[in-house]
Parts: sequence; C-alpha cells; structure tokens
Amino acid sequence: MKHYVLTFFIFFSSLFYAQSDGENSFFLAETYYREGAYEKASQLFKVLYQKNAFNTTYLTRLISCYQETEQFEEAELLLKNKLKTHKDHSYLYVLLGYNFEKQQQQKRAEQNYTKAINAIEVNANYASIIARLFKNYNLLDFAILAYKKAMQKNINANFNFQIAQIYGEQGAYKKMFTSYLNLLDKEKNYLNLVQSYTSRYLTEDADNKVNILFKKQVLQKAISNPKNEWNILLSWLFTQQKEYDKAFVQEKALFQRNNTSFTRIFNLGKISYNSKNFDAAEECFNFIVENTLEKEEKIEAELYVVNIAIATKKTNVAAIFSSLFAKYGITKQTIGLQIAYADYLTFVKNNPEEAKIVLQKAMSFAGSKFEKGRIKLKLADVLVFTNTFNKALIYYSQIQTQLKGNDLAQKARFKVAQTSYFKGDFEWAKAQLKVLKSATTQKIANDATDLFLKITDNEPVDSIPSGLKQYAKAELLSYQNKNEEALQLLSDLFLPNAIFKNGVSALDVIYDDVLFLKAKLLLKEGRFLEAISSLKKIIALNNESFLADDVYYLIAETYNFHLNDTEKAKEFYQKIIFDHSSSIYLIEARKKFRKLRGEHL
Repeated sequence: MKHYVLTFFIFFSSLFYAQSDGENSFFLAETYYREGAYEKASQLFKVLYQKNAFNTTYLTRLISCYQETEQFEEAELLLKNKLKTHKDHSYLYVLLGYNFEKQQQQKRAEQNYTKAINAIEVNANYASIIARLFKNYNLLDFAILAYKKAMQKNINANFNFQIAQIYGEQGAYKKMFTSYLNLLDKEKNYLNLVQSYTSRYLTEDADNKVNILFKKQVLQKAISNPKNEWNILLSWLFTQQKEYDKAFVQEKALFQRNNTSFTRIFNLGKISYNSKNFDAAEECFNFIVENTLEKEEKIEAELYVVNIAIATKKTNVAAIFSSLFAKYGITKQTIGLQIAYADYLTFVKNNPEEAKIVLQKAMSFAGSKFEKGRIKLKLADVLVFTNTFNKALIYYSQIQTQLKGNDLAQKARFKVAQTSYFKGDFEWAKAQLKVLKSATTQKIANDATDLFLKITDNEPVDSIPSGLKQYAKAELLSYQNKNEEALQLLSDLFLPNAIFKNGVSALDVIYDDVLFLKAKLLLKEGRFLEAISSLKKIIALNNESFLADDVYYLIAETYNFHLNDTEKAKEFYQKIIFDHSSSIYLIEARKKFRKLRGEHL
C-alpha cells in the first residue's frame, strides 16, 4: 500500500512541477517577446512548442520571433512541415502568407491568403481563427472576406459585429453603420453594444460628417421599418449633440407607440434642465404633467416646471407656487415643492425668515432620515444666507454623520468647506475639500477641486495677505444677493492703499479671479458693458490666463444674448475656435458661430 501511495505522490508531483516549469518558461518567453528580445524568446518558445505542438500560441509566437529576426526560411520550413502533417489546419496559410509578405513577396503572400479563405468553404472550423489572424496582421479586407465566407458556409454563424468593427478601423463609416444597424434590426438586445461602439466615432457636434451619416442611416431604417430601437438611437444621438428638442420628438413618438412609462422623458427633461436648455426641459415636464395619471409623477414634474420659471426669471413664480399648494396641499407628498419654495423665498425674494418657517413645517412631514437631511441641508443654506454660520455648520455636520456614504453627506461636507471658506477658515476648508476631490458624485468632486485650487493658488504666503479673505467675503455677499456690496469690496482691492507687507499688492496674486468675479456680478446687475470691460482686462493682462477661454465665451455670450451685437459675438466665439481648440466651450462656440453666420438659417 505504501508503494502505491509513493508512486501516486511521485507521479502528481512530477506533473505539477512540469506544469509549473512550463508556466514559468512561457512567462519568461513572453516577457522577452514583449521587450523585443526575440532571439532569447525564440529559444524558449521553440522548446515549449516541441513539448506541446498543439499549442497555437507557442507556434504563432515562435513564427513571429523568426520573422522579427529575419529567419524567414526557418519559419517557412516549420509552417510547411506543420501543413504536411495537419492539412486541415488552414489557418497556417495566413501565417505562411504573412511570412512571404514580410519578405515583400506579395504574390506568394496573396496566394496563401486565398488558400486560407477557400479552405473555409471546405471546413469552417478555423474560420474565426483565420479572420482574427488577418485582423491581427492588419489585413482587414481579408478578415472581412473570411467572416463573410464563414457566414455563407454556416447560416447560424453571425460575425456582423466583428465586420462592423473592422469597417470602423478602415474608416468605412457608412458600411460600419450599415452593419451595426442590420445587426440591431435582427436582434434588439444588441442596442447597448451598438451605442457603445458607434459612440467612439460620434461627437457632440451635430455638423460632424460622421454624425450626419449615422443620423441619415437611422432615419432611413425608421422610415422603411419603424421600430422602437430607431427612435431610441435618434434620441440618444440628439442628446449627445445637445439637441434636446429633437430628442424629445423621438421620446414622444416612443411614448405614443408604447404608452408605458414616462421614465425616458423624465430623464431627458432632467438632462435638458441640468444643461440649462430650459425650453426643451419645460416641454418634457409639461408633457408629463398633462399626460400622467400618477400624482407623485405629476408633482415631481411640476417642481421642475416651477424651478424653470425661477431660472428664467418669470414674474409669476409666487403665483405658481400658490397654485401648486392649492392643488396638491402642503403635505408629505409636496416636501420637494416646500423646499423649492423656501429656496425661492431666500435667494430670490430675500425673505429668509419666512423660508425658515416653511422649512420647519416641512420637517414635521419628513418620514425618513433622508427627507430630514434634505430639509436640514436647505435650512443650513438659509442660515449661511443670514450669517448664522455656526448653527449652519452644526446642521451640515449632522447630515454628514447621519447619512454617511450618501450623496447628501458629500454635499453637506462640501457646504462645510464652502462655509469655512466664506468665514476665512481656509485650512479647515482645504481639509474637507481634500476628501471630496475623490467624491463619487462628479459635480461635487469638480466643485471641490475648483475651490481647493482657488484657495491653494491664492492663499496668504509667509503671513503676507493675498486678498483671498476679501475675495471670499465678496463671494459670500454674492451668495447673499448683496451684489453692490460685493462689487464695492472688490473695488477696494484696486485702491492704491491696498498694499500689504513688503510692497505686495493683494492683486498681485488674485487679479484674474477678482476681475472675473466682478464681471459675473456686473452681469447679474445687468451692467453688460462694464462686465465686458472687466473681462477684457484679464486678457489684456495675460492672454494665456487659465481663464482665457471662460472669458472669451462669456464675452461672446454677452454680446450675443444681451447686447445683440452679432459681429462682436462672432469675433469672440471665433477666438475659442481658433485659439482654444481644447476648450470645453469649443462645440457650443462653433455651433453658435455658424448660426450667427446664417449656416443654420
């Protein structure tokens, strides 16, 4: 019995060490190969292949090593011997053909490529391997032929997806889109994959030739064979292009065809709202209000409609709120409306005391810690508005503690940092912002990074004031709608006596930021020409300022929408197009420039 146990142990130990040794050899060989040490790699791959002649990875790597070291005859001999013993391994013709191509023997290369393609007719087992090898060697036309031949041979085979990918690599976009759309026509479950792969070639620019081509082909499909998928694709494309009104047309058609859910229209409305395309957003939410039978859906849509009214500075906002509370009541269901009303009372009507009463009443309806957190967050905002900082910080901190891991907790942490910044407590603000730079919510992460950089770039050095405290106070005044006071505080920084220790001026450090904030405040006050003058000073001082594209875009928008000066607007949009091609404003600037030139009229 002991003899059998010992034999068993020796056998499996030998097997284990043989496998282990093989794996180590392959790892070393692959390392040499990737480092370009082909001589060393070939020696190892040769041994590995001799031990396992059925391993195609060892064979292809060995052939590649021979080719890289110009040992073409050794590669040819190895492949021909392999074909003699394994005539059905038709993929070897691709390797042999490529071996000739490396020697610039194109005719002999194509002869072998053709043999590989024709072999699929006889035996399609290696069709996908043959096609992949062609693709790996960038022989894309042959790869397409191989996939098509395989589908002709086997009606159940479907390589349309791979073919479409190759068309994309070739830049044959029309063929690529045709292949993807035909694939989707047969199987609707491919929708997400088609969106994922076509998105690599589409841009936000509606005038991009590839976008136009894709739109035309989807529209053709929609006309010839109406399906939900074509409307979904068109809505998706228009949303990428920020043409939300056109996306809504598609979503409305989808709803009317299926009459199932308002989720897609809700989502489009929210995207439009967050992008400040209030016309399209209002269309979406009004459609929901008019058509839904669900009270909660109706109230949520109404909330967006009233927020749009506030954002677009309509004069009847108070009446809208009054009407909504009369219609739906002041209840648990309308907590969102009550919070929005408190925000309106504070930041638009400058009536924070009434806002506090509204929020305290809303708190009595809150049924969960999350609802309480939302109300408490807004109440803290109102307290900051009234300079009641310590109490506001207590509320923000409570939200952080009670809702750990939730987006509200991250938002509350940002508010702690912002309030500390307003107070001039920059060290504590930075401590909070460091944590938030990796926040799961992208907007909070971006806002945290921006504020962190603003502090670190401008904070006092070696006890020399930098003007950051005055600047932060001006931002607080702006938050409190005290724009004239904020402007006066900023103007004080330009006075000759605003000089600190060692002759350092407050503006030596924070000049660009001060001028930019001043311009935004002037715009809020409707003093458009003064705002433009402030913005132009930034460019005059430093044309390479990190704010340059923001400045040009804001000037262009002001000329375009407030001063109706088309020529000046075009001039500044053009500066972004030609001088700031990596700007986040590029696509919008190009669209608006073309529209002003009459290209879309």
